Amino acid sequence: MNIIKLDATASTNTYLREMLTTCDLENFTVVVAENQFAGKGQRGSNWVSEAGSNLTFSVLLKSVPVSIQRVFDLNVMVALAVVRTLKKMYNLPFFIKWPNDILSYTKKICGILIENIIKQQGEVFSIVGIGINVNQKNFSSMSKASSLSIMLEKQLDKEELLHALLQELAKGYQQLAEGQAALMWQEYKTFLFRKDSVSAFELPQGSRFNGIIRDVTPYGKLVVEMEDSSNAVFDLKEVKLLY
Repeated sequence: MNIIKLDATASTNTYLREMLTTCDLENFTVVVAENQFAGKGQRGSNWVSEAGSNLTFSVLLKSVPVSIQRVFDLNVMVALAVVRTLKKMYNLPFFIKWPNDILSYTKKICGILIENIIKQQGEVFSIVGIGINVNQKNFSSMSKASSLSIMLEKQLDKEELLHALLQELAKGYQQLAEGQAALMWQEYKTFLFRKDSVSAFELPQGSRFNGIIRDVTPYGKLVVEMEDSSNAVFDLKEVKLLY
């Protein structure tokens, strides 16, 4: 495993992607930055991280998806790897907010962004970006975010967490390669935030409704039971969970 450590970069995902254009990188190449000043999140949002306080890194994974249609298996594996690691190391409750934000209680602790590059030969390169709020103390502009340090009331070792996470990612990668995706999906759904509870949702145009999260499809879409007992299926940018 090749680990590249940077003092600062705009985005570890972008840095790794640019390296791929000029280098033949080995599988599981990791880029870690102490300061990521233009990190990317889901829905085109920015991932804001206090320099030196958090764990921000990206990992290159090659040819994991069995087919392009099942690319979301990788999202499931990565989210599970993060939750498994955090649960082993820290005495806190953790949940996966669809599709793959990690919460403790109702506060966002971790964001995950996976970018897939499909080569002409059909090979898939996945750049897995993970940002975990470890020791940051100030979240004045992000009311729904917190850090492990705030939750546990102590300073944490980022290096210890990084290596534990990389071990769990390697384990999950192997499980996918061995065809254990179905078992991972089952486990993923047990951690799904607000599953089987009445929740409020908002559509892109601003209208709101109540529904119950019932499932996630193999393509990563959210299945919500509506007030008339019918099921509606939403893609990533088609609905927002309010909490």
